[in-house]
Amino acid sequence: MPAIRTERLTKTFGTAVAVDSLSLEVRYGEIFGLVGPDGAGKTTAMRLLTGIMAPTSGEAWVDGFDIVRQAEPLKERIGYMSQRFGLYPDLTVEENIRFYADVYGVGTKERIERIERLLAFGNLAPFRKRFAGDLSGGMKQKLGLACALIHTPKVLFLDEPTNGVDPVSRRDFWKILHQLLKEGVTIFVSTAYLDEAERCSSVGLMHKGRLLACDAPEAVKGLMRERIVEFRTPAARDVAAILRQQLIHTTVGLFGDRVHVVTEDPGRTAAEIRDTCQAHGFEIPEPYEVEPSLEDVFVSVLGKKSADSCPA
Repeated sequence: MPAIRTERLTKTFGTAVAVDSLSLEVRYGEIFGLVGPDGAGKTTAMRLLTGIMAPTSGEAWVDGFDIVRQAEPLKERIGYMSQRFGLYPDLTVEENIRFYADVYGVGTKERIERIERLLAFGNLAPFRKRFAGDLSGGMKQKLGLACALIHTPKVLFLDEPTNGVDPVSRRDFWKILHQLLKEGVTIFVSTAYLDEAERCSSVGLMHKGRLLACDAPEAVKGLMRERIVEFRTPAARDVAAILRQQLIHTTVGLFGDRVHVVTEDPGRTAAEIRDTCQAHGFEIPEPYEVEPSLEDVFVSVLGKKSADSCPA
Protein backbone atom coordinates (compact mmCIF):
# COMPACT_ATOMS: atom_id res chain seq x y z
CA MET A 1 0.00 0.00 0.00
CA PRO A 2 1.43 3.41 -0.95
CA ALA A 3 1.67 6.21 1.60
CA ILE A 4 -0.36 8.47 -0.68
CA ARG A 5 -2.60 7.49 -3.59
CA THR A 6 -4.92 9.67 -5.63
CA GLU A 7 -7.32 8.71 -8.41
CA ARG A 8 -8.51 11.51 -10.71
CA LEU A 9 -8.61 13.94 -7.79
CA THR A 10 -10.29 17.16 -8.93
CA LYS A 11 -11.15 20.49 -7.33
CA THR A 12 -13.07 23.26 -9.03
CA PHE A 13 -14.07 26.73 -7.88
CA GLY A 14 -16.95 27.76 -10.08
CA THR A 15 -15.66 27.45 -13.63
CA ALA A 16 -12.00 27.48 -12.53
CA VAL A 17 -10.27 24.09 -12.28
CA ALA A 18 -7.57 24.24 -9.58
CA VAL A 19 -6.70 20.51 -9.59
CA ASP A 20 -7.53 18.53 -12.70
CA SER A 21 -7.78 14.71 -12.49
CA LEU A 22 -4.68 14.26 -10.35
CA SER A 23 -3.55 10.62 -10.21
CA LEU A 24 -0.31 9.68 -8.45
CA GLU A 25 1.27 7.38 -5.88
CA VAL A 26 3.88 8.16 -3.23
CA ARG A 27 5.77 5.31 -1.59
CA TYR A 28 6.49 5.11 2.13
CA GLY A 29 9.91 6.47 3.08
CA GLU A 30 10.44 8.81 0.14
CA ILE A 31 10.45 12.55 -0.52
CA PHE A 32 7.95 13.41 -3.22
CA GLY A 33 8.25 16.86 -4.74
CA LEU A 34 5.26 18.53 -6.39
CA VAL A 35 6.80 21.17 -8.61
CA GLY A 36 5.25 24.02 -10.51
CA PRO A 37 4.88 27.79 -10.78
CA ASP A 38 2.52 29.91 -8.68
CA GLY A 39 -1.08 29.08 -9.56
CA ALA A 40 -0.25 25.54 -10.69
CA GLY A 41 -2.57 24.01 -8.07
CA LYS A 42 0.06 22.75 -5.62
CA THR A 43 -1.44 24.31 -2.49
CA THR A 44 -4.97 23.17 -3.39
CA ALA A 45 -3.72 19.62 -3.97
CA MET A 46 -2.04 19.64 -0.57
CA ARG A 47 -5.14 20.95 1.19
CA LEU A 48 -7.13 18.15 -0.40
CA LEU A 49 -4.64 15.50 0.72
CA THR A 50 -4.59 16.79 4.31
CA GLY A 51 -8.37 16.68 4.60
CA ILE A 52 -8.70 20.46 4.96
CA MET A 53 -10.69 20.77 1.76
CA ALA A 54 -13.11 18.33 0.11
CA PRO A 55 -12.57 17.41 -3.55
CA THR A 56 -15.15 18.09 -6.24
CA SER A 57 -14.59 14.58 -7.57
CA GLY A 58 -12.07 11.75 -7.45
CA GLU A 59 -10.61 9.90 -4.47
CA ALA A 60 -7.43 9.87 -2.39
CA TRP A 61 -5.95 7.94 0.54
CA VAL A 62 -3.14 8.97 2.88
CA ASP A 63 -1.59 6.28 5.11
CA GLY A 64 -4.63 4.17 4.22
CA PHE A 65 -7.16 6.80 5.34
CA ASP A 66 -9.78 8.16 2.97
CA ILE A 67 -9.30 11.95 2.83
CA VAL A 68 -13.07 12.59 2.90
CA ARG A 69 -14.67 9.83 4.99
CA GLN A 70 -11.76 9.62 7.46
CA ALA A 71 -10.53 13.20 7.49
CA GLU A 72 -10.47 13.60 11.28
CA PRO A 73 -8.48 10.46 12.20
CA LEU A 74 -6.21 11.21 9.23
CA LYS A 75 -5.12 14.50 10.81
CA GLU A 76 -3.65 12.58 13.75
CA ARG A 77 -1.39 10.64 11.36
CA ILE A 78 0.01 13.54 9.36
CA GLY A 79 1.95 16.76 9.86
CA TYR A 80 1.15 19.81 7.76
CA MET A 81 3.18 22.98 7.39
CA SER A 82 1.36 25.53 5.25
CA GLN A 83 2.95 28.48 3.48
CA ARG A 84 1.87 30.71 6.37
CA PHE A 85 2.35 28.35 9.27
CA GLY A 86 0.59 29.60 12.42
CA LEU A 87 3.50 30.55 14.66
CA TYR A 88 2.71 32.91 17.51
CA PRO A 89 5.21 35.80 17.45
CA ASP A 90 4.63 36.73 21.09
CA LEU A 91 5.44 33.20 22.28
CA THR A 92 8.98 31.86 22.59
CA VAL A 93 10.34 29.05 20.45
CA GLU A 94 9.74 26.52 23.23
CA GLU A 95 6.27 27.90 24.04
CA ASN A 96 5.22 27.54 20.39
CA ILE A 97 6.26 23.88 20.34
CA ARG A 98 4.47 23.26 23.66
CA PHE A 99 1.33 24.88 22.26
CA TYR A 100 1.29 22.48 19.29
CA ALA A 101 1.96 19.59 21.66
CA ASP A 102 -1.27 20.59 23.44
CA VAL A 103 -3.14 20.87 20.13
CA TYR A 104 -2.08 17.36 19.11
CA GLY A 105 -2.66 15.91 22.58
CA VAL A 106 0.91 14.82 23.18
CA GLY A 107 1.26 13.42 26.71
CA THR A 108 3.25 15.30 29.35
CA LYS A 109 5.87 12.58 29.80
CA GLU A 110 6.65 12.04 26.11
CA ARG A 111 6.49 15.72 25.13
CA ILE A 112 9.53 16.63 27.28
CA GLU A 113 11.76 14.21 25.37
CA ARG A 114 10.29 15.17 22.00
CA ILE A 115 10.68 18.92 22.58
CA GLU A 116 14.33 18.54 23.56
CA ARG A 117 14.95 16.31 20.56
CA LEU A 118 13.27 18.70 18.12
CA LEU A 119 15.12 21.70 19.55
CA ALA A 120 18.41 19.87 19.01
CA PHE A 121 17.30 18.47 15.65
CA GLY A 122 16.67 21.92 14.15
CA ASN A 123 19.54 23.65 16.00
CA LEU A 124 16.90 25.64 17.86
CA ALA A 125 18.12 24.92 21.40
CA PRO A 126 20.14 28.17 21.72
CA PHE A 127 17.00 30.12 20.74
CA ARG A 128 14.44 28.32 22.93
CA LYS A 129 13.66 31.47 24.95
CA ARG A 130 13.59 33.81 21.96
CA PHE A 131 10.24 35.13 20.75
CA ALA A 132 9.20 33.61 17.44
CA GLY A 133 8.61 37.09 16.02
CA ASP A 134 12.31 37.87 16.48
CA LEU A 135 13.56 34.89 14.48
CA SER A 136 15.00 35.04 10.96
CA GLY A 137 12.99 33.59 8.09
CA GLY A 138 15.04 30.39 8.06
CA MET A 139 14.70 29.90 11.82
CA LYS A 140 10.94 30.45 11.62
CA GLN A 141 10.73 27.67 9.01
CA LYS A 142 12.70 25.32 11.28
CA LEU A 143 10.40 26.17 14.19
CA GLY A 144 7.35 25.55 12.00
CA LEU A 145 8.77 22.17 11.06
CA ALA A 146 9.40 21.31 14.72
CA CYS A 147 5.78 22.18 15.56
CA ALA A 148 4.53 20.00 12.69
CA LEU A 149 6.64 17.08 13.95
CA ILE A 150 5.77 17.21 17.67
CA HIS A 151 3.20 14.39 17.38
CA THR A 152 5.53 12.18 15.28
CA PRO A 153 3.50 12.02 12.04
CA LYS A 154 3.95 9.21 9.54
CA VAL A 155 3.42 11.49 6.55
CA LEU A 156 4.61 15.10 6.49
CA PHE A 157 3.16 17.71 4.11
CA LEU A 158 5.20 20.86 3.46
CA ASP A 159 3.77 23.60 1.26
CA GLU A 160 6.64 25.58 -0.29
CA PRO A 161 8.58 25.52 3.01
CA THR A 162 11.61 27.42 1.70
CA ASN A 163 9.77 30.12 -0.23
CA GLY A 164 11.51 33.45 0.44
CA VAL A 165 14.23 31.84 2.57
CA ASP A 166 17.92 32.59 1.93
CA PRO A 167 20.02 29.94 0.10
CA VAL A 168 21.97 28.85 3.20
CA SER A 169 18.76 28.30 5.20
CA ARG A 170 17.26 26.42 2.25
CA ARG A 171 20.25 24.08 2.22
CA ASP A 172 20.04 23.51 5.99
CA PHE A 173 16.29 22.87 5.79
CA TRP A 174 16.79 20.16 3.16
CA LYS A 175 19.47 18.52 5.29
CA ILE A 176 16.87 18.23 8.05
CA LEU A 177 14.34 16.72 5.62
CA HIS A 178 16.81 14.03 4.56
CA GLN A 179 17.46 13.24 8.23
CA LEU A 180 13.71 12.77 8.68
CA LEU A 181 13.69 10.47 5.67
CA LYS A 182 16.22 8.20 7.41
CA GLU A 183 13.84 7.99 10.36
CA GLY A 184 11.03 6.65 8.15
CA VAL A 185 8.95 9.80 7.68
CA THR A 186 7.32 10.08 4.27
CA ILE A 187 7.55 13.65 2.97
CA PHE A 188 5.32 15.36 0.41
CA VAL A 189 6.73 18.79 -0.41
CA SER A 190 5.64 21.41 -2.90
CA THR A 191 8.11 23.88 -4.33
CA ALA A 192 8.56 26.40 -7.10
CA TYR A 193 12.33 25.80 -7.01
CA LEU A 194 13.30 23.27 -9.65
CA ASP A 195 16.76 22.79 -8.12
CA GLU A 196 15.10 21.56 -4.91
CA ALA A 197 13.17 18.98 -6.88
CA GLU A 198 16.48 17.38 -7.85
CA ARG A 199 16.83 16.36 -4.17
CA CYS A 200 13.54 14.43 -4.15
CA SER A 201 13.10 10.69 -4.64
CA SER A 202 10.25 11.35 -7.08
CA VAL A 203 8.83 14.51 -8.63
CA GLY A 204 5.60 15.56 -10.24
CA LEU A 205 5.59 18.49 -12.66
CA MET A 206 2.32 20.40 -12.30
CA HIS A 207 0.90 23.19 -14.43
CA LYS A 208 -2.59 24.70 -14.46
CA GLY A 209 -3.90 21.92 -12.23
CA ARG A 210 -2.62 19.06 -14.37
CA LEU A 211 0.23 16.65 -13.72
CA LEU A 212 2.48 16.81 -16.78
CA ALA A 213 5.02 14.19 -15.68
CA CYS A 214 5.68 12.08 -12.58
CA ASP A 215 8.73 9.91 -11.90
CA ALA A 216 12.23 9.94 -10.41
CA PRO A 217 14.12 13.14 -11.38
CA GLU A 218 16.47 11.32 -13.77
CA ALA A 219 13.57 9.51 -15.40
CA VAL A 220 11.68 12.79 -15.89
CA LYS A 221 14.78 14.28 -17.51
CA GLY A 222 14.86 11.26 -19.79
CA LEU A 223 11.48 12.27 -21.21
CA MET A 224 13.22 15.17 -22.94
CA ARG A 225 14.47 14.11 -26.37
CA GLU A 226 15.82 17.50 -27.38
CA ARG A 227 19.32 18.75 -26.54
CA ILE A 228 20.43 21.78 -24.52
CA VAL A 229 22.87 24.46 -25.66
CA GLU A 230 24.13 26.81 -22.91
CA PHE A 231 26.13 30.02 -22.71
CA ARG A 232 26.66 32.73 -20.10
CA THR A 233 26.39 36.46 -20.55
CA PRO A 234 25.84 39.49 -18.29
CA ALA A 235 23.12 40.56 -20.74
CA ALA A 236 21.29 37.24 -20.44
CA ARG A 237 17.80 38.76 -20.20
CA ASP A 238 18.20 40.92 -23.32
CA VAL A 239 19.89 38.16 -25.31
CA ALA A 240 17.21 35.61 -24.35
CA ALA A 241 14.47 38.00 -25.50
CA ILE A 242 16.17 38.40 -28.88
CA LEU A 243 16.69 34.66 -29.32
CA ARG A 244 13.04 33.96 -28.54
CA GLN A 245 12.08 36.28 -31.40
CA GLN A 246 14.66 35.06 -33.90
CA LEU A 247 15.08 31.32 -33.21
CA ILE A 248 11.43 30.36 -33.49
CA HIS A 249 12.20 26.63 -33.85
CA THR A 250 13.73 26.52 -30.35
CA THR A 251 12.71 27.08 -26.73
CA VAL A 252 14.81 29.57 -24.76
CA GLY A 253 15.18 29.43 -20.96
CA LEU A 254 16.80 32.02 -18.67
CA PHE A 255 18.61 30.97 -15.47
CA GLY A 256 20.45 33.92 -13.93
CA ASP A 257 23.34 34.72 -16.28
CA ARG A 258 22.87 31.43 -18.14
CA VAL A 259 20.81 31.05 -21.29
CA HIS A 260 19.59 27.59 -22.28
CA VAL A 261 18.34 26.90 -25.78
CA VAL A 262 16.41 23.68 -26.40
CA THR A 263 17.02 22.27 -29.86
CA GLU A 264 17.18 19.08 -31.91
CA ASP A 265 20.38 20.21 -33.68
CA PRO A 266 22.95 21.62 -31.19
CA GLY A 267 25.62 22.37 -33.79
CA ARG A 268 23.37 24.36 -36.08
CA THR A 269 21.68 26.15 -33.18
CA ALA A 270 25.03 27.15 -31.62
CA ALA A 271 26.00 28.79 -34.91
CA GLU A 272 22.62 30.55 -35.13
CA ILE A 273 23.02 31.82 -31.55
CA ARG A 274 26.46 33.30 -32.36
CA ASP A 275 25.26 34.93 -35.58
CA THR A 276 22.09 36.34 -34.03
CA CYS A 277 23.91 37.78 -31.00
CA GLN A 278 26.60 39.37 -33.18
CA ALA A 279 23.97 40.88 -35.46
CA HIS A 280 22.41 42.58 -32.43
CA GLY A 281 25.70 43.79 -30.99
CA PHE A 282 26.22 41.14 -28.29
CA GLU A 283 29.50 39.26 -27.91
CA ILE A 284 29.03 35.91 -26.16
CA PRO A 285 31.31 32.96 -25.37
CA GLU A 286 31.08 29.83 -27.47
CA PRO A 287 27.78 27.99 -26.71
CA TYR A 288 28.19 24.39 -25.57
CA GLU A 289 25.93 21.40 -24.99
CA VAL A 290 24.94 20.48 -21.40
CA GLU A 291 22.82 17.84 -19.70
CA PRO A 292 19.21 18.97 -19.19
CA SER A 293 18.02 19.98 -15.72
CA LEU A 294 14.46 19.64 -14.45
CA GLU A 295 14.07 23.34 -15.23
CA ASP A 296 14.92 22.62 -18.87
CA VAL A 297 12.40 19.79 -18.98
CA PHE A 298 9.69 21.99 -17.45
CA VAL A 299 10.37 24.89 -19.83
CA SER A 300 10.35 22.49 -22.78
CA VAL A 301 7.09 20.79 -21.72
CA LEU A 302 5.36 24.13 -21.18
CA GLY A 303 6.62 25.36 -24.53
CA LYS A 304 5.12 22.31 -26.24
CA LYS A 305 1.83 22.73 -24.39
CA SER A 306 1.64 26.38 -25.48
CA ALA A 307 2.40 25.44 -29.08
CA ASP A 308 -0.19 22.65 -29.05
CA SER A 309 -2.86 25.03 -27.73
CA CYS A 310 -2.25 27.64 -30.45
CA PRO A 311 -4.69 27.56 -33.39
CA ALA A 312 -3.28 26.40 -36.70
